[in-house]
Amino acid sequence: QVQLVESGGGLVQAGGSLRLSCAASGRTFSNYPMAWFRQAPGKEREFVASLSAGSGSTHYVDSVKGRFHISRDNAKNTVHLQMNSLKPEDTAVYYCAARVGGSYSYYAPDYDFWGQGTQVTVSS
Repeated sequence: QVQLVESGGGLVQAGGSLRLSCAASGRTFSNYPMAWFRQAPGKEREFVASLSAGSGSTHYVDSVKGRFHISRDNAKNTVHLQMNSLKPEDTAVYYCAARVGGSYSYYAPDYDFWGQGTQVTVSS
């Protein structure tokens, strides 16, 4: 079992920055592809960014490329999402996810463990 706990969300003005963190416990964190998804009211959960376990390769949805950066600290069992130049359309609940086995994926059902989510609100 893997437990994921997100933190770092909040209210920020457009153009500002936030850094989300996801603390993992329960298994060998470094073996898992990790990802961030988000869900805005009335919309489906959307892939934001992923980080592979071995190569450390990263993938981003087009709308956040150049603004968001995903990273992990295996020693602290933590994955981060640095979000810069935030826009009102980035407003959503952000979820951390871990996948047991396999490689990164853009598809939410491929992920086995989820955090409870953290709210990010960007005002215009």
